[in-house]
Amino acid sequence: MNIGQAARRSGVSAKTIRYYEEIGLIPAAVRTGAGYRDYGEAEIETLRFIQRARSLGFSVKDVGGLLALWRDRSRASADVRRIARDHVLAVEQKIAELEGMRRTLVALIDRCHGDDRPDCPILDGLSDSCCH
Repeated sequence: MNIGQAARRSGVSAKTIRYYEEIGLIPAAVRTGAGYRDYGEAEIETLRFIQRARSLGFSVKDVGGLLALWRDRSRASADVRRIARDHVLAVEQKIAELEGMRRTLVALIDRCHGDDRPDCPILDGLSDSCCH
C-alpha cells in the first residue's frame, strides 16, 4: 500500500511517516518500480505501535528503545518496565508543574476585580517575581 493508505490505516500522517524514516525510527520503505513507498502489514503494525506510544507521551528516543525491545523476543520485561516507570515519573513532574501554574493563575485571577479600572493584579503578577 502507498504512504497515504498507510497513513490512514496507522493513524500516523504521511509527513510523520517520512520523518520517522528520515530519523531512522523506522526503516525506509521498500520502493515500487515507479519509486513510490510500499508498506505492508508489518509496517502498519509498527506505525500503530509508535502512534500508541507517542499518544502516551513517550519521546521519539524512548519510542526507539521500546521498538527495539518490542522486536526483541529475548528482552527482559524489567527493561520495558524501567522505561515506562521513568516516563511516569516525568509525567508526574509535569503534572506538578502544571498544578503550580494553575495555582498561580487562579490566585492572580482571584485578585483581579475584572472591572473598568486600569490596575490589573494579573499583569502586575506577571511583571514581578512574586509568583514564580
